[in-house]
Amino acid sequence: MSSTTHFPDPDSFQRQSDEFITWLAGRPGVRINPKIRLADLRSQAAGRGVVAQSDIPEGEELFSIPRGLILTPQNSKLNDVLSQQLEELGPWMSLILVMIYEYLSGDQSTWSPYFKVLPRNFDTLMFWCPSELQELQGSSIVDKIGKEGAEESILEMIAPVVRANPSLFPPIDNLPSYDGDAGAQTILNLAHGMGSLIMAYAFDIEKAENDDEEGEDESGYMTDEEEQLSKGMVPLADLLNADADRNNARLFQEEDALVMKAIKPIAAGHEIFNDYGEIPRADLLRRYGYVTDNYAPFDVIEVSLEQICQAAGLGNADIESQPPLQFLEDLELLDDGYAIPRPSPEDSLTDILQDELLVLLKTLTLSPQQLEHLKSKDKPPKPTFDQAEAAILQKTIQLKAAQYGTTLAQDEELLARLNQSDASSPLEGSSRRQKMAIQVRVGEKEILQHLSAMLSGGSAMKRNADGDDESRKAKTQRT
Repeated sequence: MSSTTHFPDPDSFQRQSDEFITWLAGRPGVRINPKIRLADLRSQAAGRGVVAQSDIPEGEELFSIPRGLILTPQNSKLNDVLSQQLEELGPWMSLILVMIYEYLSGDQSTWSPYFKVLPRNFDTLMFWCPSELQELQGSSIVDKIGKEGAEESILEMIAPVVRANPSLFPPIDNLPSYDGDAGAQTILNLAHGMGSLIMAYAFDIEKAENDDEEGEDESGYMTDEEEQLSKGMVPLADLLNADADRNNARLFQEEDALVMKAIKPIAAGHEIFNDYGEIPRADLLRRYGYVTDNYAPFDVIEVSLEQICQAAGLGNADIESQPPLQFLEDLELLDDGYAIPRPSPEDSLTDILQDELLVLLKTLTLSPQQLEHLKSKDKPPKPTFDQAEAAILQKTIQLKAAQYGTTLAQDEELLARLNQSDASSPLEGSSRRQKMAIQVRVGEKEILQHLSAMLSGGSAMKRNADGDDESRKAKTQRT
C-alpha cells in the first residue's frame, strides 16, 4: 500500500513513525510484540512497512488493536452529535465524513498521530488525469473507476452536512466557507483523499449478530461485493505491505480486538506481509495505486456482452429485440460482462470459462426452433463448448484486442525501456503511472494471446455437459 505515498524528508518521516508508535503503544488495551518494528522501506519503493527484529514462530501474536481504537463512525466524537445523519450515509460515506472531521480536528483528534503516517498523495486511478488514463485504453478497469458517480454522491450526501456544521468542519485553504464552487471543490478533494485511504487501507469490520444489514453505497469507492460490511481504519494493521507470494500474517477479528498473527515462521530481518487476496493487477492499481508482478497470476480480461453479440452477428446487445438475450435475462442468467482469468499451463478452455459465459455462447448458436423448445421447458441449455461457440469466442477476443491502442510486442518494448530508466533513477509522476498502465495492458494482452492460441489449437473444445469440475469452479470463482 505504501507505494502510493509521496513522503516527507527522512527526519520528518522517522519522527512521524516514532510518534505514531509511541502514541499507539500508549493507548489502553494495545499490545505490540517487541519482536516487530515499523521500518523505513523507501529505498525498496515500499514506503513504510513492518519488519521482524527477531525470529517469530507461526501463530505468534504480532499486535492487538482494541475495537475502540479502530477509526469508525461509531468510535468518532462526530457520532455523538450526528449519529442519525451518519447512519443514513451508509458505511462508506459515513466513514469518509468521519475521517474528514477527524482530519480537520488536527491535534484535537484521537487519531492525529495516525493521520500523520497516512499518505496524502495517491496513484490510484481516481487521481489520474485523462491523458494518463488513456494509457489504459482497452482495459475494462477504466469503467470501474466511478469518479463521476463518487462526486455526485459526495456533493449530495457529504457536502450538505459539512456546510451545515461549520464548527465541526472548519473551512481550510483560506476559504470563508464551503459554499460556492471553490468550497465544493475543496470538499471533493477532502472526500477523494479520505475515500482513497479507505479503499487502500480500511478493513471490513465484522458486525455483531444483531446488526442490521447495510445497503450499497452509490459511490466509486465501492468494492465489488454485493453486501457492504462496515469499514474501519485499523492503526498499524494497514501499514503492512501486501504480497501474494510472501504473505506471512493475517488479521483475526476477536470479540474485543483485532489481532495480527503470524501465519508462517518469520525470520529476523524479514518484512511482514498481509495479502489482498486473488485480485488482478488492474484492480490492484485501481484500489491501491501500484502494480506488482506477484499478482500477475490473477490477471483477468473482461469481454462485454456487446462484444459477444457483435461477434455472434447479432449487431447489438439490445435485450428486448434479441430473443436469445431476452430468454437468458428472464432466467436471470445474463451479465453485462464476463471475466476470463489467466490460464495456467494445465488449464483447458472449459477450466477457465464461467458457466454463465458458456451458456450465453451456447444460446447464441441455437436455431430459433431450438430456442423455442428451451423456452417451453423454461430452462437454459447445458453449458457445452464446441466449434460454434469457439468461433464466437475467437471473434470476441479479436474485437477485445482491437480496443487497445498498441500491440503486445510494442508494449513489451515500451516496458523494457521504462524498466531500464527505472533501474537508473526511480520513475515519478506520469512516467511511473505509464509504466503501471503498460504492466496492466501487457497482462491482459497475454491472456488474449493465450486464449487465441488455445482456440486456434482446439484445446479442450468439448466439455462434458453433465460434469462440473471442482478445480474449474475454484479457478473461475475469483473472477
